[in-house]
Amino acid sequence: MGSKVSKRNSILVQGSILAIASMVSRIIGLIYRIPLTNIIGKTGNDCYGTAFSIYNIVLIVSSFSLPLAVSKIVSARMAVNEVENVRRSLLGSLIFAFISGSIGMWVLWIGADWFTSILKTPLAAPALRVLAPVILIVAIVGVLRGFFQGMHTMIPSAISQIFEQIVNAIVSVVAAYFLFKYGVKAGAVLNNPKLGAAYGAAGGTLGTALGALTALLFMIFIYLIYRRVFMRKLRRNRRQNVESYRTIFKILILTIVPVLLSTTVYNLFSITEMYIYKNVASIQGYNADYVSDAWGVYIGEVTVLKSIPISIASSLAASSVPAIAAAFKKKDFDEVNHQITTTTRFISIISFPCMVGLMVLAHPILLLLFHDKDALSATIMAIDMICIPFFCLSTLSNGLLQGINRMTEPVKNAAFTLLAEAVILLLLMEVFNLGIYAVMIANVSYGLIMSLLNRISLHRYSKAKQDIVKSYILPLIASLIMGVFVYLAYQIVHVVSGHNPLSTFIAIFVGIFTYFVAIIKIGGITEGELRRFPKGSVLVRLAYKMRLF
Repeated sequence: MGSKVSKRNSILVQGSILAIASMVSRIIGLIYRIPLTNIIGKTGNDCYGTAFSIYNIVLIVSSFSLPLAVSKIVSARMAVNEVENVRRSLLGSLIFAFISGSIGMWVLWIGADWFTSILKTPLAAPALRVLAPVILIVAIVGVLRGFFQGMHTMIPSAISQIFEQIVNAIVSVVAAYFLFKYGVKAGAVLNNPKLGAAYGAAGGTLGTALGALTALLFMIFIYLIYRRVFMRKLRRNRRQNVESYRTIFKILILTIVPVLLSTTVYNLFSITEMYIYKNVASIQGYNADYVSDAWGVYIGEVTVLKSIPISIASSLAASSVPAIAAAFKKKDFDEVNHQITTTTRFISIISFPCMVGLMVLAHPILLLLFHDKDALSATIMAIDMICIPFFCLSTLSNGLLQGINRMTEPVKNAAFTLLAEAVILLLLMEVFNLGIYAVMIANVSYGLIMSLLNRISLHRYSKAKQDIVKSYILPLIASLIMGVFVYLAYQIVHVVSGHNPLSTFIAIFVGIFTYFVAIIKIGGITEGELRRFPKGSVLVRLAYKMRLF
């Protein structure tokens, strides 16, 4: 019993490590985008965004799902002590990654001009070619990260993510600055004033390339250190059923394809949103600049901020899949159910205060980060942030379903939700003429429907029962209490100081303190549950000093 509790605590801690690293990476990404935008301007941002849109599609098809697939395969084999099959799985996955990554790389390199011409942004071709080798690098990094996640340690993945993003941030800004200046000079000679923006965008993507290379070198270094330990395990476990590489490739493909389809459907959701909104708004006679600006706020500011808490769910899903897959392999269904209920509660406790905090501080945060004073922007952000808990829960449940070998369930649920979301968006725009607000409401609807369908699927196949009050209602109540104090703190400090950054930061700290008190006092979290959090013993001591327990 003690070892099982220890494992459960470890999984939350490991998931939290990856979540914190992911949040740090997202914050670094948010920070460096501000000077990058100032350097390359709107045209450069157009090139940068177009290149990444194409790159992301090829990345998803070639290697996006590799870490999850590899972690699931490795964890399942380590659970039954099949170390030789783990070694074969790693080697087979690396071969698979090299083949798929190489194909993706050459597709981008050769097709750069064609892809960017179709999207009416030919100046994005240099940036896209810089990103081409990243496809191969990310594929190999993904396998190594998945291997260590399957061995139940998220630390290599977490540290490599942070190193990758630090290098990305520094190189992106520096390379964009110098290449933009070079491009301006070259543009003056070639009579092409936009060449500076094109070269500046390529400098921005160069940061992505060198950041990925840094992550690869780090992961190789960690593997070489660990290899001696792994080989000792291999020598001690020679007698076992050895799987052929054909079997491993088959398992890889069967694991990757459903994840790939689910991710592709999710990206179709974003494209569908954009297509319906822009076309219907044009037919309805909305000003083209208004349509473009509103979409720019949504995709360039609000979505960037929203992605930070959602990345926590993604990280927790990545850490949960190996543990659930191992328990499922051993037919330990009590452990499977415990992991499902625990991780779901954990993500609810995190996501609800993120939602309320970002809603209440929508205007101050946009003003602080993007110098955006527009009331429309704040309204867009406040409405869209309602989707955070739903997207977090649906992202987590995707991973949980994959962990119990229900790989096609998220795909079916996502396909149905995509259709429903498209119908809702069309109705809201055509019948109610809500414009950009229709996108926000449809976005919330997508997250709600997807999370509900996944919840139903989880209950059907695992019989895991969630305590609705403790998992959802109490975190929401504590978050609403927090929201009141955050609002009052911001208003009071702003009236006294007139300083938005100071008021925002104080309001955030008040929110953290208030939520910590509220969630404990209303019974939303017990002492034992709090101990499972990272630095949980410190939090418990703090709670006792504050007489909360």
